[in-house]
Amino acid sequence: MNTTTNAFKMAQQQFDHVAEQLQLDPHIREFLRWPMREFHFRIPVRMDSGDIRIFNGFRVQHNNARGPCKGGIRFHPSETIDTVRALATWMTWKCAVANIPLGGSKGGIIVDSATLTPSEKERLCRGFINQIWRNIGPRQDVPAPDVGTTPQMMSWMMDEYSKLAGQYTPGVITGKPVGGGGSQGRTEATGYGVIYNLREAMKTLKIDSAKCTAAIQGFGKVAQYAAIGFAELLKGKVMCVSYWDRNDRTSYTIGHPKGIDANFLKGITDQYGSIDKDKAKEAGYTINDGSAWMQKDVDVLIPAAIEGQINAETVHTISKKVRIIAEGANGPTTPEADEVLKSRGMFVIPDFLCNCGGVTVSYFESVQNDMNYYWPRKEVLERLDTKITAAFNSVYETSQQEKVYMRDAAYMVAIDRVVKAMQLRGWI
Repeated sequence: MNTTTNAFKMAQQQFDHVAEQLQLDPHIREFLRWPMREFHFRIPVRMDSGDIRIFNGFRVQHNNARGPCKGGIRFHPSETIDTVRALATWMTWKCAVANIPLGGSKGGIIVDSATLTPSEKERLCRGFINQIWRNIGPRQDVPAPDVGTTPQMMSWMMDEYSKLAGQYTPGVITGKPVGGGGSQGRTEATGYGVIYNLREAMKTLKIDSAKCTAAIQGFGKVAQYAAIGFAELLKGKVMCVSYWDRNDRTSYTIGHPKGIDANFLKGITDQYGSIDKDKAKEAGYTINDGSAWMQKDVDVLIPAAIEGQINAETVHTISKKVRIIAEGANGPTTPEADEVLKSRGMFVIPDFLCNCGGVTVSYFESVQNDMNYYWPRKEVLERLDTKITAAFNSVYETSQQEKVYMRDAAYMVAIDRVVKAMQLRGWI
């Protein structure tokens, strides 16, 4: 996580900028700048050694005017309350811009998942639910996986909640495994959502996607399926991806002169997104510094890792050939970098529009849990495509009508929907 960037200050700065443009009433502005509520707690876990270790956890609920709060749970060694606040805030805007009836929340535990055994992870997951279960639920706040967490971990959390609630409650958590209350299409949803947004942007800009190249930061689930989708759905070439190697705690960029085979790399990647370098080298891949992805002469950059990666310093290393930045990650571009991108006329698909595919299919999962009836993958992805296309078009039309940057347009659409819901409920 980028320790030089305070993600929550960044989220507030982005909001304030658009609130000024909208001439938002001061009391509404102050209400939306901060989460409605947040929980801090300590989780004691008995480790396999027999020792007790204490973990710090958070759950932040930013706004629920449009429906139950929704947001992932991160297990990350550098997690902070401000990061969780920022992500909860962005989730409010993400659900609103996707036009799904949910609010925004986020959770986190300060821990490196890779250092825990499976049984220790399970005890930590159940301990998290024990601390927060009275304040979450299908009609209150619905967690999901995020960095450092997996569908299996969500299944343990759902089971613990069901035990405490005294009834099977699959809708309390989304991102569960298929067969355990999960939805088809959820694994690839965020990455494919990035690609559906890119497709619409390229149509708008009259760019032939089959002639395009891309560089991607990260190789977790979002980046993997963005890479697969870029090749399979857009017929373009991904020249490189970057990833964090958990063994030597260094980031690398891995590429191929003919374009990567995302499915091959996915096959030699562990559950945390670390690629087996030796196997990649044997297959003819080149290994470079972790920041090299951003400097590539490609048409599209897809930051799909963590916050603050395109900042006041790094933005100047971006090739002039780049035409589109599709933000697969949350908050990858700082406000200072945005100003540079604006001056260069760069087309940016902002994070909470670009990566809203995951929460959209999480919403579909909740709907299926309520019905106790599950859709096939094709139907899920078709519904996702329809939602993403409508969301992109609403933001693009606003950007054209108001003559504003795409990020500002996305905020305008989202803030308007949240404020209207608050007014209809009599809050303001």
